[in-house]
Amino acid sequence: MIKFTVLGKPVAQGRVRTTTINGKPRCYDPKKSSDYKDYVRLAATPHAPKSLLEGPLCMKLKIYKPTLKSFNKTEKEQAELGLLRPTTKPDIDNYVKGVADALNNVIWKDDNQLVDVFASKFYSEKPRIEIEIEEL
Repeated sequence: MIKFTVLGKPVAQGRVRTTTINGKPRCYDPKKSSDYKDYVRLAATPHAPKSLLEGPLCMKLKIYKPTLKSFNKTEKEQAELGLLRPTTKPDIDNYVKGVADALNNVIWKDDNQLVDVFASKFYSEKPRIEIEIEEL
């Protein structure tokens, strides 16, 4: 099992952008998403296996978004205990997609190897994403 944490405010995968270069369409990641994927790769590299994982994999994510400034003391306490959970955008699957793409050729060959994915969103004063990867 591989476990590591990506510190800082989680960034969800943004919508792919399209531009035209020399009359041909070109698709690319928004800069914020691209930069965050680079950061996830950097955080994952010390935990990378000697050879890329092959076969079916399970990934578990715990996404800790920053506690809202509008929270009062009670709401902050409830948020830290996991009793108050984010139900706002971005969608949880956009976080999953960004992390899964970032770990291609670092932890596994391709994110199509993921057959089980479990993801949860929380609030925390210490925003981060906790990642677990297990071979099945």
